[in-house]
Amino acid sequence: MWSTADVPDKEAFGYWADVVCDAFVHVSARPLTPEAFHGQLTHTTVDRVAISALSSSAQQVRRTRSQIARGQEDSVLANIQLTGHGQLAQDGRVAVLAPGTLTFVDSSRPYSLDFVDPFSQFVVRVPRSLMSRRSLTSATAVALGPSEPVRLVADFFAGLERLDLATAAQLLPHGVGLLECALGWAAGATPTNAALTRERVHRFVSRHARELGLDADAVAAGCGISRRTLYRAMANESLTALIRDQRVAFARQMLRSNPSSPLDVVARTCGFAGVAQFHRAFRAVTGTTPATYRSGTDRH
Repeated sequence: MWSTADVPDKEAFGYWADVVCDAFVHVSARPLTPEAFHGQLTHTTVDRVAISALSSSAQQVRRTRSQIARGQEDSVLANIQLTGHGQLAQDGRVAVLAPGTLTFVDSSRPYSLDFVDPFSQFVVRVPRSLMSRRSLTSATAVALGPSEPVRLVADFFAGLERLDLATAAQLLPHGVGLLECALGWAAGATPTNAALTRERVHRFVSRHARELGLDADAVAAGCGISRRTLYRAMANESLTALIRDQRVAFARQMLRSNPSSPLDVVARTCGFAGVAQFHRAFRAVTGTTPATYRSGTDRH
């Protein structure tokens, strides 16, 4: 976490400008009010995906062609506005930023951000190389208004930030897929009921995977849908594998944080019916055994 409270007032904005460049991409910035500047940013990186929460005084941000030419890896930045107002300009479009909106920025092209009053944001920075969607020109600077889909994006990454790194890394591919889906909405595609249901299923499983006996009936009931709707939404994905992978993620966390726990306790705590099932699932996901993983000999 970085905060301007840690430096003298006269150094606050220079410190903040450096923090923003370190957390996101190289930009130039200037304050918009004569009052003392205040800013705070918390930052986590999981497998090259940066997750940040920030609050700040009013300011102006510019990314220029010369800054782009410095050679940083191209990234997609998803900005979820929490409080305050401003505007984003890129690719000839201007998006109004208001609480609850989601907008996308492409770091490979110039853009500007103007915040007219104190504000807070949640920002996810994803390297372009991790995303299958390569063309962003129709999706940048388009404000997706407050809605259930936008809240799903915000809630997912806010929850991801609070997890340990091993568990977050297991869930991260789903988050990248969620952002790609939102990019499609920004480009003009309509979010389908199946896509929204799929994200609801993912969220339910992440919260309840440790419950013994979790199956399709329990997931469907928990999400308020029929089994037919569940299987239609998950047509290209295995629900069994999703539950297994989530349980293994919890087990990895427990094996490293509580190395003295017996394997049967770990298995039961993480939702497995027994040690044999736990062993098979763990090996299928990680390529190694629970005992080897716990000892650390799987790391090179």
